[in-house]
Amino acid sequence: EKAHAVLHIIDTKNIERMLGLSLQLIEAGLPVIVVLNMSDEAHKLGIRMDARALEQSLGVPVVMTTATTGEGVDTLISQISARQGRTSKTIHYGEALEKTLSSLTAHLGDSQHVLARTRALLLVLDPQRIQTLPIEKAKAESLLDIVSKTREKLQPSVEYHTAMVLRENVNRTLQDSVVFPKGGMLGFQERLSRILMNPLSGVPILVLVLYYGIYKFVGEFGGGTLVDLLETNLFENTINPWVENVVSSLIPWPFLQELFIKDYGIFTLGIRYAVAIILPIVGTFFIAFSVLEDSGYLPRLAMLIDSVFKKIGLNGRAVIPIVLGFGCGTMATMVTRTLETKRERLVATLLLALAIPCSAQLGLIFGLLAGHPYALIMWMGFITAIFLFTGLLAARILPGTNPSFYMEMPPLRLPRLNNVAVKTYSRMVWYFKEILPLFILASVFIWVGQLTGLFQFLVRCLLPVVKGIGLPDGAAVAFLFGFFRRDYGAAGLYDLHKTGALSAIQLTVAAITLTLFLPCVAQFLIMKKERGAKTAILMGVGIFIFAFATGFAVNTILNMVKVAL
Repeated sequence: EKAHAVLHIIDTKNIERMLGLSLQLIEAGLPVIVVLNMSDEAHKLGIRMDARALEQSLGVPVVMTTATTGEGVDTLISQISARQGRTSKTIHYGEALEKTLSSLTAHLGDSQHVLARTRALLLVLDPQRIQTLPIEKAKAESLLDIVSKTREKLQPSVEYHTAMVLRENVNRTLQDSVVFPKGGMLGFQERLSRILMNPLSGVPILVLVLYYGIYKFVGEFGGGTLVDLLETNLFENTINPWVENVVSSLIPWPFLQELFIKDYGIFTLGIRYAVAIILPIVGTFFIAFSVLEDSGYLPRLAMLIDSVFKKIGLNGRAVIPIVLGFGCGTMATMVTRTLETKRERLVATLLLALAIPCSAQLGLIFGLLAGHPYALIMWMGFITAIFLFTGLLAARILPGTNPSFYMEMPPLRLPRLNNVAVKTYSRMVWYFKEILPLFILASVFIWVGQLTGLFQFLVRCLLPVVKGIGLPDGAAVAFLFGFFRRDYGAAGLYDLHKTGALSAIQLTVAAITLTLFLPCVAQFLIMKKERGAKTAILMGVGIFIFAFATGFAVNTILNMVKVAL
């Protein structure tokens, strides 16, 4: 397709490393605009940039921006509007490679095309692409022979050779346009960065972040204070009675009233769960996550836990989907596609489905167990042990090797209030668009299930296993809710706990089993899409069996030792 403009957005602090791609895009004849973003941070580090000189050297527009403040964005928009034509700047890769590139473009009848050299270079870097070209087999074999001979000549590798050529071109390009600061003493930010990544100091800091950011802010404030305020004071005392009166006066038929009110109605269950119980927990988690994200802490957390993750078949890069899983497992499962190998994606998907509670589920469990500190510690210990054990087992069983780990390390910065607000707002909009309809739909399904008897049938099917782990009959409904959404199930457990139907041991068993229970329908569908139906079904069946087997074992042990929680 013919783009009007191609923006290459560069982290100005790392322009030496990133400008090589700009040169390749320009060489391909694309209408490039180079955007030097984070220019404010580059300036703080003492990097001095002459954008006009760089523009003359590259032959394409260069715009300096600071996205967080909007500086330079108007100039960029005007440059996009004014962009006309293409600019091409040839990079000379040495006689041997240049001869091969000319030969390839001639064989493909593509020598006049503006992208010809780029396409030929891609074939040299990845000879397997030749097999996908719409050409005769004999011609493909001839091209493979040409490429193979060239790759043999260029030592230690053609990739190293092209990288060095690009590096030389970048250095020449930046020679008259950028001044880098001379090396000196480590600044405060760099010293703090190293403290966060050092296991001796980083682990205690991580514990403090989890305690104050997740337990105190999300669990106690979101799952306790805000939920009580909305669920008890607003919904139970004001909204629910008013809605019940309105619906009862407008709809005379009891069976239709139950669609909107009563135990499983759209208003009294679906909207109440979504707005009064789940929303404050998800909202506080989104705020905490946005603060950590904007501060630059998450990449350092990835470096800190890289060695641990390698033992369970992952690496530090997996910290992003795993941490996102504490927000929403569905979103996190989609993000596993960023992991490099099939093995990593499988392990991460399994761990997200089994041992990572979403923010609402996590907040509710923290709220439920807050009055039983030993139960909370036991729940955390079990879930952590199962996470590590499952990862270790999967890493041993699944074939493959751990990939190398590279990650961009942004500077530490004080979170900007407007950034945190925008990120939190966008995720809350996503919540209302994606999750609220699912809660309403779940209430409709339950209503239909009640009318047809299917809901009662499924509850009866769950009763034996629920009783087998020592829980009352009402817990079967919470587990059935949990398949619609994990947080829906946790909210059902919250309602059950309010009636005083669960002892401390039963609460612990229920929290552990529900955390390990099946992923919700939305997450299961994403698992099917990302990993395939067979893998998703096998994971689902295995998780179901493992969750209740673990619950049975925990219940048996706690009752045998008569532990006081």
